[in-house]
Amino acid sequence: MDVKQQVAQQRTELEAAVTRALELAGKKADAAEVAITKTTGISVSTRMCEVENVEFNSDGALGITVYRGNRKGSASTSDLSEKAIAQTVEAALDIANYTSEDPFSGPGPKELMAFDYPDLDLFHPDEPEPDHAAEKAIAAERAALDYDKRIKFSDGASYDSHYGVRVYGNSHGMLGSYASSRHSISCSVIAEDSKGMERDYSYTVSRDKDELWGPEKVGIEAAKRTLSRMEPRRLATGQFPVMFAADVATGLLGHLVMGISGSNLYRKSSFLLDKLGHQILPDWFEVNERPHILKGMASAPFDSEGLVTRDLDIIKDGELQTYLATSYAARKLNMQPTGHAGGIHNWFVKNTGQSFEQMLKELGTGLLVTELMGQGVNIVTGDYSRGAAGFWVKNGEIQYPVSEITIAGNLADMYKQIVAVGADTEFRSQIQTGSILIESMKVGGE
Repeated sequence: MDVKQQVAQQRTELEAAVTRALELAGKKADAAEVAITKTTGISVSTRMCEVENVEFNSDGALGITVYRGNRKGSASTSDLSEKAIAQTVEAALDIANYTSEDPFSGPGPKELMAFDYPDLDLFHPDEPEPDHAAEKAIAAERAALDYDKRIKFSDGASYDSHYGVRVYGNSHGMLGSYASSRHSISCSVIAEDSKGMERDYSYTVSRDKDELWGPEKVGIEAAKRTLSRMEPRRLATGQFPVMFAADVATGLLGHLVMGISGSNLYRKSSFLLDKLGHQILPDWFEVNERPHILKGMASAPFDSEGLVTRDLDIIKDGELQTYLATSYAARKLNMQPTGHAGGIHNWFVKNTGQSFEQMLKELGTGLLVTELMGQGVNIVTGDYSRGAAGFWVKNGEIQYPVSEITIAGNLADMYKQIVAVGADTEFRSQIQTGSILIESMKVGGE
């Protein structure tokens, strides 16, 4: 029996376990939700072209939440026998007797359940032998080490391949499942010369192993990135234009996700409170969510509550079109849930057409940020202050690497000061954006 047949059988068995748990819960609870995620895979890490660690994974658990009136109880088990499921249901029911009443709890609305959902082609399993997986990681390391004599050490490489099944059901009659896979190769190396050492990395990730970059490309990319950082300088403190490279610009939009998250909004702990329908970005700025992209890394036929996922405009003409609300948050905010329990699904940021080189020309003289450090972001106020490294740019040309600097501003102001979004899209992230140029930020250096 091949992997796909095994997983098909596993889905059937897990769906039966979820159905049984719901049947038992339905005899004593007003409502119930049951979910199982079962994951199988291998992770192989290497260092200096020697195998360092081989890890096999096969784990998962059934979690059940029951509702008795406005009281909620949850329990879980990794044992899917009839007896264990019955005991877990009883444990959840018992817990519900002791929890506080919460009028906002309960499953999502029945009318928004994904009773019919698409196949998004997310399942492309691989079962590599440890030796084969190690060969991939070692090939990435060798390519990096052979690229330039200044690449002295490998800080490690890895090949990861996992697949799994998710099943969700609730007392509305929703029962859904899908299988998915994820494969990745990563490599981190250290360069050294008489003036010091620098480290950087590269990686590739895909649902389908055949769509990964070759390990040699990963290694060479890691080497190039590391060498470009050699002999960094400090900057004088000042106010400059700042361009976030595409792979760090995703994080800049990640703060937007947090700012419009229902849980932060109902707690009144977001700098974007009461901004629905307001312009928060330039009038040309657009973000669209597309959950049903085939093979998409953040695609999902339904969310963690069984709600439909659908195409959404998040930002249109610079205006905030929607919050991101689970069923609980939606009740708190007096709105409809948006299908975001468990996270966002494939955000696409509209670009303004410039290549990376053209974005540098538009930057003119200022800072290109390629790495961010620290957690200095306050979602309540929007205050932003982070350690950074990157490159000083003059007249549209990269001059030299810089490090040991900080960049600071306020997210609300930073979003409004976005000048351009590059066409150099970062495809490996759930937020697909090009580099982002901000008109002015405070840069702290010497």
